[in-house]
Formats: sequence, C-alpha cells, structure tokens
Amino acid sequence: MKSAVETLNPTRVRLTVEVPFEELKDSLDAAYKKINQQVTVKGFRKGKVPARVIDQRFGRGAVLEEAVNDALPKFYTSAVNEAELNPLGQPDVDITELKDGETLNFTAEVDIRPEIEIPDYSGIEVTVDSVEVTEEDIDKSVEQLRERFSSTSPVERAAEDGDVVTIDLEAKVDGEVLEDGVANAIPYTIGSGELLDGIDDAVKGLEAGGEATFTSELKGGSAAGKEAEVTVKVTEVAARELPALDDDFAQLASEFDTLDELKADSRKRLENMKQYDQATQAQERVLEELLKLAEIPIPEKLLADEVNTRKHNLEHHQLGQMGLDLEKYLEIQGKTVEEFEAETTEQAVKGIKTQFLLDELVTKEKLNVNQEELTEHLMRRAASSNMSPDQFAQAVVEGNQVPMLVGEVARGKALALVVEAVKVVDTNGEPVDLDVDEEDAAETAEAATEAVEAADEASPENTEGTEKKEA
Repeated sequence: MKSAVETLNPTRVRLTVEVPFEELKDSLDAAYKKINQQVTVKGFRKGKVPARVIDQRFGRGAVLEEAVNDALPKFYTSAVNEAELNPLGQPDVDITELKDGETLNFTAEVDIRPEIEIPDYSGIEVTVDSVEVTEEDIDKSVEQLRERFSSTSPVERAAEDGDVVTIDLEAKVDGEVLEDGVANAIPYTIGSGELLDGIDDAVKGLEAGGEATFTSELKGGSAAGKEAEVTVKVTEVAARELPALDDDFAQLASEFDTLDELKADSRKRLENMKQYDQATQAQERVLEELLKLAEIPIPEKLLADEVNTRKHNLEHHQLGQMGLDLEKYLEIQGKTVEEFEAETTEQAVKGIKTQFLLDELVTKEKLNVNQEELTEHLMRRAASSNMSPDQFAQAVVEGNQVPMLVGEVARGKALALVVEAVKVVDTNGEPVDLDVDEEDAAETAEAATEAVEAADEASPENTEGTEKKEA
C-alpha cells in the first residue's frame, strides 16, 4: 500500500491511498465466507459454495463491494498512522479506482488537530479578588445559622416582613385558570423572594382569611414567561422566633461551647471559601489570557457539530426539564435568535480552543495521569452527578468514557502548571501565592470545554457512517 498526504488547510487533509489488489486477499476471503453463510445454492451444502459459483450466481461486484467495505477502515487506519495524523471525526471517502485483479485507489478527506505552538505565557498577569472576611460577613453567616434553628408560632395579626404565611394560589392567563396554576397550603417567608414577583406586597398587611390579587410574570410551568393574574389567600400567619445569640445557641447549633468559638470557626470557613473562589478566578482568568496569546485554527465541521451539540443539549435536556422550548427561553432571556447563535458559537469556539491548547500542553510537558488521580476525579464527578462511585464508574466503563476522564484530569494538570508559573495579584495589589488544586483546575478546564465530544470520539479504526462515493 502507498499513501500520500495533501494539506488542504491547517485543519483538513486529503489522503490518497493506492492498494495493490493482492492486499485485498484477506478481505475477499472474508467476503466469500460471509456470503457463503447467507445464501443457499442447490447442489451445495450451506457454507460450501465455491467462489466461482458465487461469482456466477450473485456477481463478482457484490463480492468486491463486501471486500472493499471490510478493507477500507484497515487501509485508512494504516495511512493515518503512517502519516502520524490526529484525525477528528469520520473521513469523507471517495473510491477513485477499483480494477478487479489490479488495484484499489481511494481518497479520504478528514479534519485533523491543528499544529499549535504553545505561546510564552511567563508574562501573564491577572488580578483576583482579595481574601477579606469582615465582621459583617461573620455576623451574616451566624445569622443564617440562627435562622435554621428558628421556630414559628401562629399569630392573630396582619402579616409583616419575615413572617411565615401559609397561602393558596390561583393563576389566570387571559381570564382562564391554568391547569397547573393552582396550589394550596404553601409556606412562604415574606421577603425571601422565593415565589412570584409582587407577592410580598400582596400578602403584607393581610390577616388569616384575607386575600389579594396581583399581576406577575410566571417563572415556570405551562405558561412560563406570560403575565398572569394571581389571587393569593392567606390561611395562616406565623411569626418567626429566633434563638438568643449566646453560648447556649452555639452549643445547640454546633460542636462549640461558646459563641466566640462559633464565630472563629465561621471566619475560618469563610476564608477557605474565599480562597477557593480566588483560586477559581485565577484559573479562569489565566485561561482567558492564555487563549488570547495562542493562534488556534478550528475545523469548520467540528465547530458546526459542537454548536449543534450545545443547542441540542439545551433544547432537549435543560429546557425540556423546565417545560420550556427555545422560543420561550429566548423570550425570557430577552435575546434574539441571532444573539443566541452568536453566543453559542462563541462558547463553542472557546471550548474547542481550550481543549486543543491544554492537550498540546499535556503532550509538550509529558504530563501523565496516575490511578490515584483518576480515582479522585471519578469520585468528584460521581458526587456532582448524584451517583455512587461504583455506579458512575460502571457507567464510564460501559460508555467507553475512561479516556475522556483521563483527558479531563490531564488538562487540569496542564492548566495548574500555567497558573503556578504566572503572576497573580489581588485587588489590593498584593501577590497571591496560590496552591493550585489540580482537581479544581480540571473542573475549570472542563467547564470551558463543556460538551466538546467530536475530538474524543474520533477513531481511525471506525469508519462506520463514512460518506463514501463509488468511482
């Protein structure tokens, strides 16, 4: 077999392959054997029909077609390996010449990973939020804990801010009560903002048995996004009673004996949270700057596939669960179709560039993923998917997604490497010494790449679904 490569553009090549006919022998034998098992010829036992009889009865062309279909993936894979290409997706194959007993010639056009030069990132500098925990932050944290241990008791007075009211709701659109627009005995804390816009003003001042009507835009359900006339009836008003803020409360709400110890622990937890947010900010902003420095061409078909994947996931998974279609979603978001398309394309471009660039860094820096790192990543992914580690691991293995997980960990290590090498300062101008968690960096990289699947799923051994043209 002989093959040659023609570069069509930085992300696409054409392979020209010439196969001597004798190299089709194994595929021809397999074709005769397969046909033998499928046909019945009088005078011959099943599976024992001679090749010449198959040629006479069913045509040599049928045998050649079966043999070529069997051989093409093997020769294509050999040509790809010989040229040391990194193909993306399936090739478009064109059989240019097939002469029985002489030769098989074909071309295969396929997208490839572009060659990327890693830019000098030593000069990158990013600014992140400073880690400052104020007394107000601590008081707010303790107050939230205090509210969790609050109790309520019914009162015979008009509802006020902070009260918990029990309400019945009825929503009408165009004068008609919606099928899913009636709800009874809903507990609601006035001022929480957890229900409809306008409900706080409607219920404040009402006593048990009182009702009011107001207009609000529905946030979900069959009429999401539409203006509705909502009638609310208060069936009970209850005052919230908070425990006294003292050492007894600290012992009730925590493992600490004193309120001062509880507040000290709150400070430590808030500092840890802000440090985590600071590290995440640094990773995201360093990645943005790194992408600005790199020249990364993108295969047109890969980009189109990625945009379609993102749109499909939004329409058929996320919006479907919310009972919305794309038109209603865009209406709620206040976006035009053109703006949505542009935004989705921009996200897809960033995802593809991120994956290409970090993968190149993995190769250049010879970063490896060990079993412990992979297991830790699997555990975190399982937790975020609300699955047990065993269930998630089984799903990963059955879906042949282990290489994908390895890639996520490796890209996280690559991003962590860059973050540790650049300058990070906080909003006060102070240098930030980040102890970058590679798992956190993996999550940042994963969020950027999101649904980029085509590059990971591409396999030169698999040409099923290949667009093939006969000469």
